[in-house]
Amino acid sequence: MNKGPKPSRIRVALYQPDMPQNVGAAMRLCACMNTPLDVIEPCGFPWNRQKMQRSGMDYIDIVNLHKHESWASFKETHKGNRLVLMTTKTDQSYLDFEFQEGDILIAGQESAGVPEDVHNSVDHHITIPMAESARSMNVINATSMIVGEALRQTRS
Repeated sequence: MNKGPKPSRIRVALYQPDMPQNVGAAMRLCACMNTPLDVIEPCGFPWNRQKMQRSGMDYIDIVNLHKHESWASFKETHKGNRLVLMTTKTDQSYLDFEFQEGDILIAGQESAGVPEDVHNSVDHHITIPMAESARSMNVINATSMIVGEALRQTRS
């Protein structure tokens, strides 16, 4: 019988997400993988629990969700953790990156990524190698791939 994954010391963070459907998908991913989810506000949409429940189905009740009012608040809360930005603006493949327990995988806004000051303030930048003709993947599809690799490396 599958008892599910043990609690993860890897975290996922969404920087100022602008699509509630992707936040719902992230809640489902993190609930299923027993991985905490941080949402760094402000969001590009009104945060309404009822609407978020519709987006995230019943996963909003089981996900380990933490909301932060700002980037500064998020960083203060997670001092000591490595911040790993998932971005198209690097050549460092996630497949060649050594994940560690305590890493926080940060996804930028669907429409714009993260601002330069956030990009410059994280510890590491990783990307998914893609076909040259492709610009980017859906943020939660990309996050799912990278979370899978991070969990593979850090769980025994």
